[in-house]
Amino acid sequence: MTYQWQYVTGSLTQLQKVWKAYSVGVTISQNQTDHEPAIFVISPQGRLVKLYLTQMAYSAVGQLGQLLANEAASLLPGHPAVSSHLSYAQVNGFSPATSTSLPAAGGGYVSLGPGQPGQGGPRLYLFFATWDQEITTLGGQLDALNAYQAAAGAGGLPGLTAVDEGGIEPSPSALPDFLGTLRQPLSYPVGIDDSGQVADGYGVQGVPWFVLTSASGKVLWTREVSVSGWPTAAALGKYVRSALAGADKSH
Repeated sequence: MTYQWQYVTGSLTQLQKVWKAYSVGVTISQNQTDHEPAIFVISPQGRLVKLYLTQMAYSAVGQLGQLLANEAASLLPGHPAVSSHLSYAQVNGFSPATSTSLPAAGGGYVSLGPGQPGQGGPRLYLFFATWDQEITTLGGQLDALNAYQAAAGAGGLPGLTAVDEGGIEPSPSALPDFLGTLRQPLSYPVGIDDSGQVADGYGVQGVPWFVLTSASGKVLWTREVSVSGWPTAAALGKYVRSALAGADKSH
């Protein structure tokens, strides 16, 4: 989003005044900030025309962009026409209980869901987008997850699959360019979710986001990195073991 969006920021006190003025709910944990996804449409006269409060829907990014473009056009002189070609019908996601596949970075495909050959047990996923590197140490963290992958194979833990949200990348070259900057190749597969339907089906509400699913496709554990921070490889292993143990006890 760098060079495409305009950002304003300030001290925590200044931000709190703005959040209060706009009635935006905010959670701050471990120096990380998470706030309501509020989009304000304001007229040239400074009047609030529309307020959108929505849950994140990766498959609806294009629809939301079209909707906002039409709103803006209605407020501009001459009401310029917007190229509106997308339907506003609901787009269903692919849940963890559904077997599906995604194009893989570097070629081929990545299988997701239950019952994959040789992978009939629990699955661990990391959803991300390359522009996360603007707000977190994404490259270093993806490199560090190679250690989890190695430990998982030795310790009987589910292997990691990463999923890039291609639908919100600035260009098709963003992912290969980014992966080319890493210190070493990733030892786990990276699928590309161009439609956003996988992220929606897995309940992702912001990237980076971890999801652990059971063999049957039930979500057992999630972690939003922007709120809770990146876990070390060792800590990730403990979280996964604990979630799996809890799932076993519930049965």
